[in-house]
Amino acid sequence: MDSKIELRKPKKEDAKKIVNLIKVGGTLDLNSEYLYLLQTTHFQESCCVAVWEDEIVGFVSGYRIPNENNQLFIWQVAVAKALRGQNLAMRMIMYIADNLNTQYIVSTVSPSNHSSIRVFQKIAQSLNAKLTNVVLFEINDFNEAHEEEVQYTIGPFTLKK
Repeated sequence: MDSKIELRKPKKEDAKKIVNLIKVGGTLDLNSEYLYLLQTTHFQESCCVAVWEDEIVGFVSGYRIPNENNQLFIWQVAVAKALRGQNLAMRMIMYIADNLNTQYIVSTVSPSNHSSIRVFQKIAQSLNAKLTNVVLFEINDFNEAHEEEVQYTIGPFTLKK
């Protein structure tokens, strides 16, 4: 199954399927459909979808951090439940990092999100790069009940083209 998964930049027509993937996954904050349309158009260079049998089974959204062109911020990572544990999240993140030729991967992760933390640890290990973390957003930074968000930074690293 793994070899049949295609990684590519998202297209506008993928936005509805991305919304559904995130709804079904149940762990990520669901943003507006408009945002996912923007991500599949304005930010498609820094996003990735995984497609299997014409279905979106994975999505990673990201962007270059303003004024830091060598830093890729990973915003959301979604993988269909049936495909979790197969390094698909890591492969999608590396697809984006490789296409953007970045030197750092940055993301925020809630402390209870152990699977995302493991993904970033695996990426750092595979790149032989340093992984650092610091609390970026504290609980009292949010209006609604929310865990703190820890910023993980991987890098610097050099990707081989």
